[in-house]
Amino acid sequence: MRLNEAESVVESLLFVSGDAVSIDVIAKSVELDRATARAVVLSLSKRYEEEKRGIRIIEIDNSFQMCSAPENFQYLSNVLKTEKKNGLSQALLETLAIIAYKQPVTKAQIEEIRGVNSDHAVNRLIEKKLVTECGKSDAPGRPVLFGTTNDFLRFFGFKSIKDIGPLPDGKTIETSEIEKYDLN
Repeated sequence: MRLNEAESVVESLLFVSGDAVSIDVIAKSVELDRATARAVVLSLSKRYEEEKRGIRIIEIDNSFQMCSAPENFQYLSNVLKTEKKNGLSQALLETLAIIAYKQPVTKAQIEEIRGVNSDHAVNRLIEKKLVTECGKSDAPGRPVLFGTTNDFLRFFGFKSIKDIGPLPDGKTIETSEIEKYDLN
């Protein structure tokens, strides 16, 4: 398959899916290996940006999604009457940061760090689909574990949870625990 044909298939696949598509699915659709399929997607994405097109292809956790160009938001919102997403309060941001850096984490662990009850904050983050239940702890009572979602990555513009950077004290995130959970 030639490059322009592969790009055409990828473009159609991303357009009709409306959501992030894994590199494995893309590779299968264009009948290429993962590395070559990734190169095709990145080539197409680069061209959209260079030509200042109205759509972009973003990477989210080794998947790709087609979306509108961010610089066109104000024009689209005028026509579509879209409301801006409600921002996140300080309490929600604190709770989300704890979950992002410490995941998987229980409410008790979040509350220990914050020093206040976090039921409302965790529930609001679940409603906003930035956080999800990702299992149960082995601790007594088997409390629920929470982690971030792909919507979290999308909302903050990260490709992967590893992109959030180190903790302020210089420690890094241990992803071995994170990767065993499906956080979609």
